[in-house]
Amino acid sequence: MNFANLRAFIDTLRAERDVAVISAPVDPYLEIAEIHRRVIEEGGPALLFTNVKGSPFPVATNLFGTTRRVDLAFGPKPEAIMNRLMTAKDTLIPPTPKALWNEKDLIFDLLKVGMKTIPHSQAPVLEVCDRNEPLSKLPALTGWQEDGGPFVTLPLVYTEHIDGKDHNLGMYRMQIFDGHTSGMHWQIQKGGGFHYHEAELQNRALPVTVFLGGPPALIASAIAPAPEHLPELLLTSLILGQKLPMADNPLGGHRLVAEAEFAICGEVLPHVRRPEGPFGDHYGYYSLQHDFPVFQVKHMFHRKDAIYPATVVGKPRQEDYYLGEFLQRLLSPAFPLVMPAVKQLWTYAETGFHPLAAAIVRESYSREALGSAFRILGEGQLSLTKFLILTDRSVDLADFPALLTTVLERFNPATDLFIFNHTSHDTLDYTGQRLNHGSKAVLLGVGEPVRELPRTYAEGHLEGISSAAPYCAGCLVVSGASYEEDPELVQRLCDRHGDKLSRWPLVIVADDTAIVDGQTPFLWTVFTRFNPATDLYARTRVLQHHVGFELPIFIDARMKPGYPDELIAREDIVKLVSDRWKEYFT
Repeated sequence: MNFANLRAFIDTLRAERDVAVISAPVDPYLEIAEIHRRVIEEGGPALLFTNVKGSPFPVATNLFGTTRRVDLAFGPKPEAIMNRLMTAKDTLIPPTPKALWNEKDLIFDLLKVGMKTIPHSQAPVLEVCDRNEPLSKLPALTGWQEDGGPFVTLPLVYTEHIDGKDHNLGMYRMQIFDGHTSGMHWQIQKGGGFHYHEAELQNRALPVTVFLGGPPALIASAIAPAPEHLPELLLTSLILGQKLPMADNPLGGHRLVAEAEFAICGEVLPHVRRPEGPFGDHYGYYSLQHDFPVFQVKHMFHRKDAIYPATVVGKPRQEDYYLGEFLQRLLSPAFPLVMPAVKQLWTYAETGFHPLAAAIVRESYSREALGSAFRILGEGQLSLTKFLILTDRSVDLADFPALLTTVLERFNPATDLFIFNHTSHDTLDYTGQRLNHGSKAVLLGVGEPVRELPRTYAEGHLEGISSAAPYCAGCLVVSGASYEEDPELVQRLCDRHGDKLSRWPLVIVADDTAIVDGQTPFLWTVFTRFNPATDLYARTRVLQHHVGFELPIFIDARMKPGYPDELIAREDIVKLVSDRWKEYFT
């Protein structure tokens, strides 16, 4: 099923009793977010709040908070077309009449991809134009008590290169400062940020249009890890299965997505910055206050009965997990086109995506896998990957224990672990030494197994360690004193107990060994709490400028001074929502 707009999707969810309509008055400050978090944790329905304090617009959240709703929103056809494209490339190059005939259905589907301009009268987004402090009317949510203010959390930010070369549609959070001004959180490696950089070089303002709502496919395209020059609006059309209706802006500027709920039009001035944040982010911590560009809003178009879509981010799993899962399934067949030796690629939503990625690669000659690692780390937003794991074995990358076991059976610590210091970090990752700076690690595990891995802990007492538990074969998690109490704990373990623990290729030092109970707590805790160059320990030898490691490899994944606070809801808001729970869902 293809949904032309947000309300068509919500209507289908209503028909399937998979949306809860909450008519009780609710506050966009903390209350809606707490309701949302409880519902998504229980795998509950989408939410439509129809009585939001301070705004005439209803709020829809948790639209994509289950795998089922994501599959319903986009249907099986996009994946089928992408898979057929990958198989057809071998038969259509070079094209022959017979090959073209055999792929006629695929070609017919591709002819539907694109945009079409429709009259103003047929564009619902143009029904109302608001020039009087329009941002003040939006029911923007404040999700966490230390947030710098209300944020637009599902903005679809459209920009074009200042010289008209290409366009970008991305999702960059927007802190509302006043009725005409918001922040524009363009992190490094973001397409809109590239456009703004080019505009600043020419000392020109960059026109920006922010869409809210529209076809669910528009939201998916904005967050898709697509190759840099793949136009997101064309990806929207591909997912939608038809041309995307657009309307000219009657006040001039970018064309508008006709079926959007809102279109906020303005510009980002060059060389203007303003403090933005903090913000409780999808890493599960607060991202701190930093200076970011400022969006100056001129006017806002919207439907007469516009619905404001929002999401709430925090510790995994949230909505971004389910959307990311779909987008990786959709786009993974295309990665071999860009990187021929990469057979499969997966980034882990449990870590916030950038901290951890894994790939199955070709190893047709010795060390080819290392070349694939460099290729991955040089590809668009994948260049922000902090820890990259590669194997040539057939394994389900989404099953991290299976992947890690496969790699730990095979890797040679003297040749297959690489640490690169003084590299870029994702803006939201605070484990590095300063903003946007940190380090990377590459771990290879190819060929046949070279060791048998332990599955139970039998090494006895370790000085300074109070608890030890295996996560998977070959990976041990231990805990003892906190980092603040004993920052040298991991180095002492390495020095004094390295031989005793040498059966375990990987030892994680965490604040709590309970993280072994599941993939989500393990990945979230470990990969959001260490920087490879400063928090990875092992006995080493330097030979011909290469650092060779000896087993075991220790990772210090404890919370450390300077890390942002973990996201925890305010007690009075928790109590308020608990007391009103039956009122919401009567």
